[in-house]
Amino acid sequence: MTQTTLAALATAPHHRRNPLTGDWVLVSPHRMQRPWQGQVDAPPGAALPAHDPACYLCPRNPRAGGATNPDYQGTFVFDNDFPALLPHTPTAHASEAPWMEARSETGLCRVICYSPRHDVPFGRLPPEAALGVIQTWTDQVRDLYARPAINCVQLFENRGEGMGASSPHPHGQLWATSQLSNEVDKEDRAQAAWYATHGSPLLTQVLDFERRAADRLVFENDLWSVLVPFWATWPFETLVLPRFAAPCLTDLDLPQQRALADIWQRLCNRYDQLFGTPMPLSCGLHLAPKASPHRQAWQLHAHFFPVLLRSATVRKFMVGYEMLAGPQRDLTPEEAARRLRGDP
Repeated sequence: MTQTTLAALATAPHHRRNPLTGDWVLVSPHRMQRPWQGQVDAPPGAALPAHDPACYLCPRNPRAGGATNPDYQGTFVFDNDFPALLPHTPTAHASEAPWMEARSETGLCRVICYSPRHDVPFGRLPPEAALGVIQTWTDQVRDLYARPAINCVQLFENRGEGMGASSPHPHGQLWATSQLSNEVDKEDRAQAAWYATHGSPLLTQVLDFERRAADRLVFENDLWSVLVPFWATWPFETLVLPRFAAPCLTDLDLPQQRALADIWQRLCNRYDQLFGTPMPLSCGLHLAPKASPHRQAWQLHAHFFPVLLRSATVRKFMVGYEMLAGPQRDLTPEEAARRLRGDP
């Protein structure tokens, strides 16, 4: 295979490898001119009220599970009324054929309401309230990692009706498990292998390179950086990275927490400005598993996966080839970063 430069592939189909997972994504920049006659989503509806008496997450309202929410004034955390995991599942393993394997999983699921306001997303919270969310996440991870049965905590948000959010009230979730999730397990192995070979964390080297190159860098504050990863799958996918060593959320001091809240808010707002509409997305943090022997190889980071592609009403679908073969994108990560920066 002929060695070339990335610039030479700028308009040609090519694959890019994700070093965190080992997966490859097909990039097809020449397809950006194809016409679209597929699904067009409805534009966002009417503005939300500050309090919705029918909302399961607003203060003082009854939830679907029968409990009544307190008159909370900041963040509010409760065990999910319909959890995917249970805390007292007996340990068991089943295999009735050489190819068949099942194992039990224990854990818990929680909901984290960002504020009592039904109509204020994370990006528009007062700065101290946004910091309070980061500190609530940290307290939750610290509490759960103190439990012998918990080894992996996934904090995430599905934002918007188009991402399957069950309520428009701004909130996130955490799922805590005894075993590593597929994605965290892949990232744990990849970062450990990189560290064993190169002697420094993979994501530290990625960020150092991207800050010098600058073409995929979106913006920064004093302590954190946002970039479109070289291997991005979703059109406007981003990666949020610290410019200091931090394997886990619990390693952050107050200034680092405050800076994380700031860059998270700025990124949410940047997405909403892109097409002039609240961007439907999934996002979340990946942090070092509690029992990982590779903690020194880890860097805490956040993934943002927005789904809009061409406009406020046209989204990217992962179907067909993507489901049967592998992910594919038309817009290059470099062009996505340029648009997110607002460059002409």
